[in-house]
Amino acid sequence: MDTFTTIAILFTISSFIAYINHRFVKLPGTIGIMVVSIVLSLFILIAGKSLPEVNRFIKELTSSIDFTKALLDIMLAFLLFASALHFDVEKLKAQKLPVLILSTVGVIGSTIIFGFLFFWTLPLFGIDVPILYCLLFGALISPTDPVAVLSVLKKSKIPKSLETIIGGESLFNDGVGILLFVTLRELTENTETAFSWSHSAQLFAIEVFGGIALGVAFGWICIQLIKKADELQTILMMTISLVMLISVIGSLLHVSIPLAAVSAGLMLSNMKLGETPEAVRLKDLVDRIWGLIDDLLNTILFVLIGLQIVIITFYSAYWLISLLAIVFVLVARAISITLPSILLARTLELPYKRIGIIIWAGLRGGISVALALSLPESEFKPMIVSVSYVIVIFSIIVQGLTLNKVVNKLVD
Repeated sequence: MDTFTTIAILFTISSFIAYINHRFVKLPGTIGIMVVSIVLSLFILIAGKSLPEVNRFIKELTSSIDFTKALLDIMLAFLLFASALHFDVEKLKAQKLPVLILSTVGVIGSTIIFGFLFFWTLPLFGIDVPILYCLLFGALISPTDPVAVLSVLKKSKIPKSLETIIGGESLFNDGVGILLFVTLRELTENTETAFSWSHSAQLFAIEVFGGIALGVAFGWICIQLIKKADELQTILMMTISLVMLISVIGSLLHVSIPLAAVSAGLMLSNMKLGETPEAVRLKDLVDRIWGLIDDLLNTILFVLIGLQIVIITFYSAYWLISLLAIVFVLVARAISITLPSILLARTLELPYKRIGIIIWAGLRGGISVALALSLPESEFKPMIVSVSYVIVIFSIIVQGLTLNKVVNKLVD
């Protein structure tokens, strides 16, 4: 199946699923799209014998799409840039300390707690997994997914200050999560390599600070060029080129593309094209079009997540492990957020009820599935992939659908 045919069919399926959800299911956008996609996938699997051609076609379509590459190398930068472009930078500055703590200490703590809980529990099922693999699993499942989080927050009634903290955390914690994932993956691939703090610090500096520097530099250049333009199509082409260049150059320099895209988007979010009515209208049109791009890519992404069920292998032995892993993820996030909040209570100024909202709003999404699928082949990979997928489904559907109820109950 050639590339254009694959894209055309995927776009058509996504449009059909979006229509079904809007017309009949009526669940919140991305959640409904994912639910319909999963139901469709399950129907195809169940009806495989009676509809062999449909089953084969969907499996061929899904297998022809490298989900990890499509998300991490192509879609993610656009999604993060679009989200950051609509973020209130002034509100983010006001909440910079909670965002910083949650996106660093929170992710590292959650990775360690989840990893050890998983490691101690698996022998009860007769499964022995090295601690490095358990920590690797913790690294890929601990960061909250900015795409999932921000798409759900759009429809929630969460207070703006909390929305800023949760959204800001999800935008920035990828750097730490990916650093932990890459470091631990290197150790699992080469067991003779000794852990080095200096090497890890170097990776952190290159990934995080290099990504931010790249985004700021290219964002500044783009702003200077846009200020001289007063034509919608020119501005749009320049912003799209900006994201593409960040992806290409970030990959060449081995810096964090997500952080570069977020940094560039935040810079452009404060950009003013002038005070005239025409300039204001032009800026509004640019924001609206990027909002549309964000919605379209979100739809396709959640359809892709839903369709992965037709090619991911699930074993009956993993279901109980998956349920326990869901509990471990929530416990790890609760501890890694509550402890810093208690220790820095006067500085963070987060009421305990609002901590509960932050815990429940930590959704996982496509990034976790993509990182799991990117693992090198091993006897442990099928379990990590399938358990990750179950956690993501629970996170988006259950936590996403109940978030407003939790907010209404815990907000003063």
